[in-house]
Amino acid sequence: MAHILTVFFFITTFQTLSVLHGVYSHGNAHKCRSYCGNLTVDYPFAIQSGCGHSGYRDLLFCINDVLMLHISSGSYRVLDIDYAYESLTLDDPHMSTCSSIVFGHRGNGFVVERWREPYLNPTADNVFMLLGCTAESPLFQGFPGKHLPCRNVSGMGCEEYYGCPGWDIIGPKKVGVVYGSGPPDCCAVSFEAIKAINLTKLSCQGYSSAYSLAPLRVDGPHGWSYGIRVKYSVEGDDSFCKACEATGGSCGYDVNDFSSLCMCGSWNSTSNCDSVHSASHRRTWSLMDALTGLVECIAIWKLSATLGL
Repeated sequence: MAHILTVFFFITTFQTLSVLHGVYSHGNAHKCRSYCGNLTVDYPFAIQSGCGHSGYRDLLFCINDVLMLHISSGSYRVLDIDYAYESLTLDDPHMSTCSSIVFGHRGNGFVVERWREPYLNPTADNVFMLLGCTAESPLFQGFPGKHLPCRNVSGMGCEEYYGCPGWDIIGPKKVGVVYGSGPPDCCAVSFEAIKAINLTKLSCQGYSSAYSLAPLRVDGPHGWSYGIRVKYSVEGDDSFCKACEATGGSCGYDVNDFSSLCMCGSWNSTSNCDSVHSASHRRTWSLMDALTGLVECIAIWKLSATLGL
């Protein structure tokens, strides 16, 4: 009887460890999810290396519970990540608003690395108002005496912006549809029109940015939402990540060649967590694997001894 109880104990222990091992090996679908302040950082973004989509690697950083986005033009505070509408809201502390006009080339503008362009761009309803640009600015080349290239974007533009109290001290130079005495102090453009907001190359002193929260309509620039609204996307078919998460994995990438990986706890898969382990999955044996194997061997040995095999 004692032998039977011993065997039962080992078999029960083995089954328990096997269940735990199965849970461990299949990982956690939220392994790469992080929190920074009051913001949730989830796919395609990540703070940890190897997590998320490779197109967003080395992009977000959590500094003292403040989520920051870093691109070639500078660093921005992330105010919001809207996963449903696939957009981020950014703040540049040196950007002009309605209450404060900032000159002196202090603003970041907005320029992304070329390889990141397919993934990250300001939304179509985001207006950039370029301030204090010189007559030599590329904005005005080819336009002397003709219509200015400046346009309203989603009902927002410089004519309304000139009504902000921040201009009271400066006294803006308003110019009509043509100019002869120099360009205006403000020129509103969409990001799509010029592809990059580089204050140095555009010969501008500063900028402001606002976006529309359609279908909401506000009266005047006092009620505009100031900041940079950025649309993000994942190139191609995202079925790999969906299959990975459906099988309990977390979406990530190989830090060496940036190929997609499904992170399944103690091992990584090039397909999903239900796939058969292979050398290409770069399996890593864990302490749980070793304990499970040891208990299995002991249980079989005890059973054999009891049955006289």
